[in-house]
Amino acid sequence: MPIVAGAVAPHGFPIIPELSEDAEGALTTRASMQQMQREFAAAKPDVVVISTPHGFRVNGFISIADCARGAGAMALGDRKVEMNVPFDLRLADAIVERARAAEIPVAQVGYGGSNRTQSIMPLDWGTMTPLWFAGQDRNLPGKGHVLAALLDGLPEDEGPAAVVVQPSRLLPKEVNIAFGKAVAEAAEADERRIAFIASCDWAHRHDPNHANGYHPDAKRVDDAVVQAIKDDDILGLLKLDDETISNAAIDGLWQLLMLEGVKQVVPMKGTFLSYEAPTYYGMMVATYQRT
Repeated sequence: MPIVAGAVAPHGFPIIPELSEDAEGALTTRASMQQMQREFAAAKPDVVVISTPHGFRVNGFISIADCARGAGAMALGDRKVEMNVPFDLRLADAIVERARAAEIPVAQVGYGGSNRTQSIMPLDWGTMTPLWFAGQDRNLPGKGHVLAALLDGLPEDEGPAAVVVQPSRLLPKEVNIAFGKAVAEAAEADERRIAFIASCDWAHRHDPNHANGYHPDAKRVDDAVVQAIKDDDILGLLKLDDETISNAAIDGLWQLLMLEGVKQVVPMKGTFLSYEAPTYYGMMVATYQRT
């Protein structure tokens, strides 16, 4: 079964309702993510491929988790959510095979034990936040650590499995597009329903009182990204120069280019849902449906 849904999703974790009543000012973003949640529930993906700027990183390689599961916890004040999700090694292997055939540098990243069928990768906000709205919105107290399955056992899995990938900014930006094509080709050859999420926050320099400081390029870049999504012109963002990207301190472009690669293989129609920057960083939500 082919790619059935896609999204550009932020990872500011206060948008998870269980962690904050007011989403720290990002209630519009939360509402948009709940719309994404409804669309993904209707699409019923068996596997979600999520590209994140956080977590494991191998410089000069696109990284892909080579573990059986992922586990993590996030806390805000006295509130906490924990997650423990299955990873899909079959699709991960197929993506790696397609990527290497296209001469894309890919690193399979393990964690803990040497037996990948028993290893569990730590998860962070970059993966957990979008996955929460993609069918993994079940708090598992005491299970959000990498030894939970071994020491305590786990309840029966619910929701989609995941494949977690991480770009490298040392590679040419166009490599991310080629990798997205490899993801789509592997998905199209699979009999299951598969979704792709680009986990992206945008400029991190909107607030002069934050440690990152303020830069006028933050608004300029975020405006350009919003317009690119509305115009279905992700490729146009390749015109952004490295200095402007650095000034704005964005973390989403590389994952978004992977989504562009998916779209070049699978026809998808995008819907821009929202953008806001209630604190120091920008968050945007857009969903994609196969046409």
